[in-house]
Amino acid sequence: MKNIWNKWLKDVLFIYCGLYTVATIVSSIHYLSLGIFEDPSGNWHELDRAVVTFIIVTAYALIRYTRIKNFFVKAVVVYIPTMTLTFLYVFLRGFTEELASTAYRDIFINYTVGFLVVSVIAFVVQMVKKKHTTHK
Repeated sequence: MKNIWNKWLKDVLFIYCGLYTVATIVSSIHYLSLGIFEDPSGNWHELDRAVVTFIIVTAYALIRYTRIKNFFVKAVVVYIPTMTLTFLYVFLRGFTEELASTAYRDIFINYTVGFLVVSVIAFVVQMVKKKHTTHK
């Protein structure tokens, strides 16, 4: 178990917490700049953010640990099912409350930006590891 923790779980947990925190702070600043002092969607919005962040971090783990040589192909192979999972989550949330008319567009933009951020992180980590192992 310690090996699993040191190998990838600690990394994934750190990224999850960081992304969730940044997303929450950016959202709060946005609402405050509009003069809205409380999140209109309340706790559901926080849970939605947590689920989408979890899907993004899962995508990061898949990108990082899937063994496909071409990074672009690997990113596409991971993006399509995880984006589909995100759309499915939005669809299911539609059963608990009425969705905004732009819900699918919004989640597409938010998820894609998050995916690009974690893809860049994974790419940089991969390049650093490759450079480090070739210099030994």
